[in-house]
Amino acid sequence: MKPALAFRQPHYPKSWQDLPNGDIILSAIEKTLEPWWQKFFGYHLLKIGALSHEISCEQSPIKNQISCSPNPCSGTQHNYNTDIVCELDDLPLLEHSVDVCLLSHVLEFSLDPHHVIREANRALIPNGYIVITGFNPLSLAGLNRVIPYRRKTMPWNEHFFSPMRVKDWLQLMGFEILSDERCLHSSLSGKVSEHSMANYWHSFANNYLTSLGSIYVIVAKKRVLPLTPIKPKWQIRAKFNPVKIPTMNVSSENNKNMHHK
Repeated sequence: MKPALAFRQPHYPKSWQDLPNGDIILSAIEKTLEPWWQKFFGYHLLKIGALSHEISCEQSPIKNQISCSPNPCSGTQHNYNTDIVCELDDLPLLEHSVDVCLLSHVLEFSLDPHHVIREANRALIPNGYIVITGFNPLSLAGLNRVIPYRRKTMPWNEHFFSPMRVKDWLQLMGFEILSDERCLHSSLSGKVSEHSMANYWHSFANNYLTSLGSIYVIVAKKRVLPLTPIKPKWQIRAKFNPVKIPTMNVSSENNKNMHHK
């Protein structure tokens, strides 16, 4: 298993338009998350990353929705459309201050993706929710990384993490996996065809090859076990009582008998 830590600065996209078929990926993610927004309650929803910022959460009852993105690369002329500019592995937020964290295609473009999840976990309240989306390396889209002329272009030149590995990270932090869905059984390298044969393939893959979807959407809940204090069992120390030796009593009785004689 390759280490999660990247050895070069990833190029984080500023919009879904920077990714091949980005609009189609965005639409598929929004459709998958549509039934979940009504299940999330709280006061603050945090969107981590510029791609997360563009995901529609209008159906969420959480009105205070904040987005944060990293600093733009040096020498670029654009700025990310975000509320907070910060490092994603060092969020300027208090501990246990966010009810829902959304990380859409963040791990692939992070220097230390495991640390990014830990930082989101720090900001998340107990029983809060985390939503993570990304490219599935065990899919048609993941196969682009072995094609020489494609693996040098974004996003195929970045590090993809399997859904199983991401779920392992979450479970080690005490999260309960509520859902792991896959969508878009396509290579995503060219234009997604709407031909009848393509529609038949997508229907077949959605029914029988569900784990091979090119995009994964994971929903997890932060579980924190309450600590039950154990009361100390106070014991009253026994009073000091001298030990009676039977031989001493026998000798004293013999002395008394001899005295009477």
